[in-house]
Amino acid sequence: TLRAFEKELLPGFHQFEWQPALKNVSTSCDVGIINGLSGWTSSVDDSPAETITRRFRYDVALVSAMKDLEEDIVEGLRESGMEDSACTSGFKVMIKECCDGMGDVSEKHGGGPALPEKAVRFSFTVMSVSVLADDGSGEVTVFTEPKPNSELSCKPLCLMFVDESDHETLTAVLGPIVAERNAMKESRLILSIGGLPRLFRFHFRGTGYDEKMVRELEGLEASGSTYVCTLCDSSRAEASENMVLHSITRSHEENLERYEIWRTNPFSESAEELRDRVKGVSAKPFMETQPTMDALHCDIGNATEFYKIFQDEIGEMHKRVNPSREERRSWRAALDKQLRRKMKLKPVMRMNGNYARKLMTQETVEAVCELVPSEERREALRELVRLYLQMKPVWRATCPAKECPDQLCRYSFNSQRFAELLSSTFKYRYNGKITNYLHKTLAHVPEIIERDGSIGAWASEGNESANKLFRRFRKMNARQSKVFE
Repeated sequence: TLRAFEKELLPGFHQFEWQPALKNVSTSCDVGIINGLSGWTSSVDDSPAETITRRFRYDVALVSAMKDLEEDIVEGLRESGMEDSACTSGFKVMIKECCDGMGDVSEKHGGGPALPEKAVRFSFTVMSVSVLADDGSGEVTVFTEPKPNSELSCKPLCLMFVDESDHETLTAVLGPIVAERNAMKESRLILSIGGLPRLFRFHFRGTGYDEKMVRELEGLEASGSTYVCTLCDSSRAEASENMVLHSITRSHEENLERYEIWRTNPFSESAEELRDRVKGVSAKPFMETQPTMDALHCDIGNATEFYKIFQDEIGEMHKRVNPSREERRSWRAALDKQLRRKMKLKPVMRMNGNYARKLMTQETVEAVCELVPSEERREALRELVRLYLQMKPVWRATCPAKECPDQLCRYSFNSQRFAELLSSTFKYRYNGKITNYLHKTLAHVPEIIERDGSIGAWASEGNESANKLFRRFRKMNARQSKVFE
C-alpha cells in the first residue's frame, strides 16, 4: 500500500483504468511525454520524423488533469451534500479542445534539424465536472472552470512542428490523438478521487479552433469560398441578402456523408452541380468539431471590417464608383493618423485582439467621425457601432445570461437593425457579399447561446495566450522585434 501511495505522489503517475479497455492504446499508466508519432508506422521522409512532434497520451493527460482538480471536485461534492460514498459513478466531464497554428517559431541561431518554422499546438481545458444525483433529480455540477480562457486552465497535449496549411502532415500528426479520443468516447475512466474509485465519462467539444482550422478539419473549402459559413449552408450572396435568418445545419456526420457523395458522385453530376449538392465539402472531415463561432476571431474579423468601413466613410465611398489605389491609401493614412493622435493606436500589420478591442469603442467612432464629411453618414456610423457594442458582450461573455441579460434579450432585435443599416446605408459594401464572421455574428449567435449557454467560454483564447508562453520558452521573441541584442 505504501509503495502504491508513494508512486501516486510522482508527477504523471496515477493508477487508473478504462472500462472497457481503450482500443489501440497501450495499458501502461506511467507514461510521460511521448513521441507524437507513436501509433504511426514510420516512413522515409526528408525531415527526421522523430523531431517533429511531442505529446502526452490523451488519456494520461486527462487523468492528470482530473487529479489536479481532485480537491475542487471533493469540495464541490461536499457543498452539494453528496460527498458520502453514495456517489461513485455518473460523473460527466466536459472537455474543450483547442488547436491553433503559429507562424514563425524559428530558432534565432539554432543549428537544429531542418524543420518547417511553424508550429501547431493542441490543448484541452476541463470546462466542468457534473454528477448524476442518486435520487434521480438530475445533474449537479460539482466543478466549473472559473477562467476558461486563461492559459492556466489550458493544458497542452501536443506540440508539433508542422505548418497548419499542410493538411497531410497535420492529419498524420493529429491522427493518434483522434484515435485515442474516439476510443475514450466509448469507455469510462475509473480513477480514485477523494479516496474512492469514481467513474468518469468524457465529452469532447472541439470549439477552440479559428475558422481556417475548422474548415481544414471538417473538409470544407477555404474561407474565401462562396460557402461563407461553417455552421450553415448559405452562400455568400444569400448571406448578404438575408443577413439574419439562418439556422445551424452543418454537423460532422453530415460533412462525412457529403464527402462520400463528393467522392463517389452517385448522380453523375457536373463539377458545379456536385459542388452545390455537397455545399463545399470537398475533403474528408477528419476530426469532429462543435459547430460554433470563435469569439476571439469574431472580434478580430469584425474589427477588420469596421476598419475598412471607417476608411470608406472617410473617402465618401457611397458617392464614388471605383476610386484609385492612391485615393484609398490616402484615406487609410488619414484614418491611421487620426487613430494614433486621438486614441494612441499605432497602425498594425495584422489586426490583433488588443487592437480590435480598442478600435471598437465609442471614443474611436467619435474620433473617426471628425473625418467624415457629412452629418447623416456620421449618424449612421455612430448607430452602426452603437449596435455592435450592444451585441458584442453577448458573444464575449463567459456567461451571458448572468453578465449581460438585457443585451442577450435584445440581441435578435439589434442584429436585425444592424443588418438593415448594412443593406441600406452601407449597401456599397454589402451588395452581394459579406464577411464570414459578420454573417455568423448576425445570424447564429442566439442559436449557439441557446444551445451551449455561452460562446465566449468556449473560445480559443486560452490556447492563443499560451502560444505566447510557448514563444517565451523557446527563447524566441519573434513578432516583437528583429533587432540583434
